[in-house]
Amino acid sequence: MNSIAKLIVVLALMEVLGACSSQKPSASKPIPAAVKPQAQANQIPYFPPPPGQRTVEDVLHIYGAYATNKLKPYFARAKVAYPPREVTLIALKQEKKLELWARDSGEFRFIRAYDIQAASGGSGPKLRQGDRQVPEGVYWITGLNPNSQYHLSMKINYPNEFDLFHAWQEGRIDPGSDIFIHGRAVSIGCLAMGDEAIEELFVLTAQAGIGNVRIVIAPYDPRAYALAPDAKNLPAWTSELYAVISREINALSPLAKPARAGL
Repeated sequence: MNSIAKLIVVLALMEVLGACSSQKPSASKPIPAAVKPQAQANQIPYFPPPPGQRTVEDVLHIYGAYATNKLKPYFARAKVAYPPREVTLIALKQEKKLELWARDSGEFRFIRAYDIQAASGGSGPKLRQGDRQVPEGVYWITGLNPNSQYHLSMKINYPNEFDLFHAWQEGRIDPGSDIFIHGRAVSIGCLAMGDEAIEELFVLTAQAGIGNVRIVIAPYDPRAYALAPDAKNLPAWTSELYAVISREINALSPLAKPARAGL
């Protein structure tokens, strides 16, 4: 091949190579996600810790988004921001209902109600360890247990000052303790809510802050019937307790209706 022919071949080859190097990716073949650093950064795998070693943060990682998405429509309907600034739970032992009330500013608004799956004992306050009574009174959530044998649990501050004062006055040295709102459907003095409900309540409490969640436990709904001791063996101070419970529940809304099933 003479020198002119070789030059023509070289120039043609250079033109082909230049065309390949300047070719843009086809629109039908998008850049794989693997080459997008941002996409990779958002796909960090989560490995749950062994049983008994979960933290509140682990629970929020596992159930947080799911529970929040379930709760938000109820809050939106009530026109309350999520998470709220304050939460009040109303537990009605006879009706086996737990009402969720909340506010961000202004008055409390009804959010929704849950079925209580189990609550041992009957009407009347808790008096001693082992009586299997669910307490009655105004309490606060003081702790979250992500490793409960009842799925998840929230501890209330029973005995409170009112309970301790009357126990001391009557010489009751062991009024009991360790009362929880928890999952499953078994109760020995606690409020068993089932697993789905306790996931929502646990996540809500963690996001609102345990110091901002209280629970009022009543023998039955004082908005339907005035509270009155219905057993002769109840302490004399039960009427005083029921006046406090009634005032707290009625203060949420003077036009409040009894617990609504199915909400």
